[in-house]
Amino acid sequence: MTQLIAHVSPQSLTQALQAAGYRVNQTEQNGIVQLLSASQGIGYAVRFGNPAAEQGSYVDFTFSCALRVQGELPAGLAQLWNASRRFARLSVQGEFLVMEMDVVVAAGVSADYLRGNLELWDRLLQEFIVYLRDYSQNAAQLQTQVETVDASEQEVAAL
Repeated sequence: MTQLIAHVSPQSLTQALQAAGYRVNQTEQNGIVQLLSASQGIGYAVRFGNPAAEQGSYVDFTFSCALRVQGELPAGLAQLWNASRRFARLSVQGEFLVMEMDVVVAAGVSADYLRGNLELWDRLLQEFIVYLRDYSQNAAQLQTQVETVDASEQEVAAL
């Protein structure tokens, strides 16, 4: 019978991430523990949520990747991601674009479930970077098209 995991601790999740080949640093800020790691050169944090009955353990956690935005974000970037993707949500928080994915273990899950969520998060990080690159390229092309149409209309008006 498979041993079910009903809660995680910073130590147990660190071991799971390391077993999957990730480097992990445990940090504490204002008494709150979080794990820092990276995938594909993109840093992310693991933040713990609701405490379990066992001291220092939690029944859920959140993968979180925050990217600092330089300049202004194109309108609709986060909304289009959220409408077209499942599992992870995108939000704008001040000068950061944040992607987050919750993982719940409260009812008891297998080690394979945790590993699957880590693999899903890794995949979503890759898609996130491609999405941002494609969105910015498409936005630049659209802006060029709008400028071309505006210039053509001005030429016609001048005739």
